[in-house]
Amino acid sequence: MEKKLLHGGDYNPEQWLDRPDILEKDLAYMKEAGVNAVTLGVFSWSVYEPEEGVYDFSWLDTIMDRLYDNGISVILATPSGARPAWMDLKYPEVLRVNEYGLRNTHGVRHNHCMSSPVYREKVRIMDEMLAKRYANHPALILWHISNELGGQCFCPLCTKRFRQFLKKRYGTIDNLNHEWWTTFWSHRFTDFDQIDPPSKRGESSIHGLNLDWKRFTTWNMNDYMTWEIQALKKWTPNIPVTTNFMRLYRGLDYHKMAPALDIISWDSYPAWGNPGETLTDTCFKTAFEHGVMRSMKPDRPFLLMESVPSIVNWHPSNRLKRPGVHELTSMQAVACGSDSVLYFQWRKSRGSFEQYHGAVIDHLGTNDTRVFKEVAHLGQTLKDISYVQGSIAKNPAAIIFDWDNRWAIDDMAGLSDLKNYDETVQGIHKVLLEHGIDADLIPGDGDFENYKAVIAPMLYMLKPYTAKKLEQFVKNGGILLATYLTGYVNENTLCWLGGFPGDGLTDVFGMYTEEIDSLYAQERNGLAFTDSLAPVKDFAIRDFCEIIKTKSAQVMAVYTRDFYAGTPVLTKNNYGQGQAWYLGARADEDAMAVILKTICETAGISWEELPKGLEIHRRYKEGTCYTFYLNTTQEPLSYKDISLKPLETKIFYCSQSEQ
Repeated sequence: MEKKLLHGGDYNPEQWLDRPDILEKDLAYMKEAGVNAVTLGVFSWSVYEPEEGVYDFSWLDTIMDRLYDNGISVILATPSGARPAWMDLKYPEVLRVNEYGLRNTHGVRHNHCMSSPVYREKVRIMDEMLAKRYANHPALILWHISNELGGQCFCPLCTKRFRQFLKKRYGTIDNLNHEWWTTFWSHRFTDFDQIDPPSKRGESSIHGLNLDWKRFTTWNMNDYMTWEIQALKKWTPNIPVTTNFMRLYRGLDYHKMAPALDIISWDSYPAWGNPGETLTDTCFKTAFEHGVMRSMKPDRPFLLMESVPSIVNWHPSNRLKRPGVHELTSMQAVACGSDSVLYFQWRKSRGSFEQYHGAVIDHLGTNDTRVFKEVAHLGQTLKDISYVQGSIAKNPAAIIFDWDNRWAIDDMAGLSDLKNYDETVQGIHKVLLEHGIDADLIPGDGDFENYKAVIAPMLYMLKPYTAKKLEQFVKNGGILLATYLTGYVNENTLCWLGGFPGDGLTDVFGMYTEEIDSLYAQERNGLAFTDSLAPVKDFAIRDFCEIIKTKSAQVMAVYTRDFYAGTPVLTKNNYGQGQAWYLGARADEDAMAVILKTICETAGISWEELPKGLEIHRRYKEGTCYTFYLNTTQEPLSYKDISLKPLETKIFYCSQSEQ
């Protein structure tokens, strides 16, 4: 890929082939806006192949040639996200079946069966035609697989594959029965062919079944995505591939899909201006999402594949980005590790579902708009800071954020409705970021050895290899903080026996939990530190309170209320060369700040007292550290000798040895 920060986005010239004047203006406006890359062909199948076996790529030839002649690179998408109507009519097996057993009719997008041999073959033919035709086109820099992959299919083909997936996973039906604990409610199976996907009209009470269906859906989607990648790599082995992930989408485990991709990219559409939160709060949430994507391939930058310079069309209320917010949020993406700011879309569609989705060029059709001018200003800014291209983050702390764990917590039939796993992880990330620590977000099977501190919030599902990795991390000198609800079940949602956290971690933490109390939403308990960590003697805790029994751990804080007042709520255990801390309750931000500060300082990680609304992110390349300072408020900020205007970003760089 060329050495530049990519700026541009989805371009749909096939919608305007009858308007050569508009296509001519597009090129002029793109150059004025500093656009250097566009994505083509995301939903172009019906134009490529209007009838089965009848192809027309001539318009794409012309567009790609003209883009290249004007210095604009191309990210070429495969068009598999939406099929032409002729295919659904002739080959109905390509249509998905919903959980009620009804086959969908033609329409919308992502309505295809991932298992369908017919659909896969049609996709292969199309992808190979594109790859062969444009393999040597100088504009092509990246393949974009389909678009926002998602959904599930319950058709006979997928059901058969699901049973094969289970048989490979468990080997025998007896093993499956044991791991799913099917003797309960007399749910034992005697043959894999008796197992159907979970649904509202059938079985949905077996946690192992529900979890394995989600795992299968990811496996099947990944298998399908890899099918597309293989078709492209056959003809263009040196062109990297990506697909655009959707924030923290619950339907697929992105950690499992990341290895097949050369570059991670994602679509970011926060509700900027949401009256329920400040701009700073929205920025913190978005930084978390950038961190999740960045951490999937920490050795390389990611791409912001879709964003919007103005509004979307699908939020409950589609509020305009206020002046200056677009540049701030785009610079935040770069600060967090992105090598691009790309949009959906370049020009607003005249009709259909996304005709009011924001774009660089509005229906007005001119460059004399606030949005265009802000985009053009950003384009120049990105050109000016192209030196950060290729740099990566190297963060000293990590938080475990695991899709399997999310699914297991979501499906857990117990405790309360206040599980809030995502919000809990985001809250910890926010406290760290408020103090200058941009933590990575890694899965339970991620690599821990490069970090000084690891935080494992609500690690309900404790897989054997995760337990061993955590133990080794602490033994080798790492500082580990785990919280309530850690290590309750194994990878198949069977409860660990012998005390939580299970699988031997009670020795690492030097404690075990005997009971867990779920508080009502309005209830609060209290936390008091037993030493001089904080002057406050009664920090608020809520939602969950575990009753802890110590073995070798030191008590660092106790409950202040209820029948378990005076018993441990925070413990510390020296283990090997490191420390394992355990927090048995959900603490508010002020208490978490005290705990996390202690953890970080123990690990040798700098804890900074930043002005409210200041974000600091760092990227590294060839011995140089680039430090980004972002003011996410509407007021001027000062930090040390740095002054920031409202919504301003400044970048300073130095050698790593000078940090």
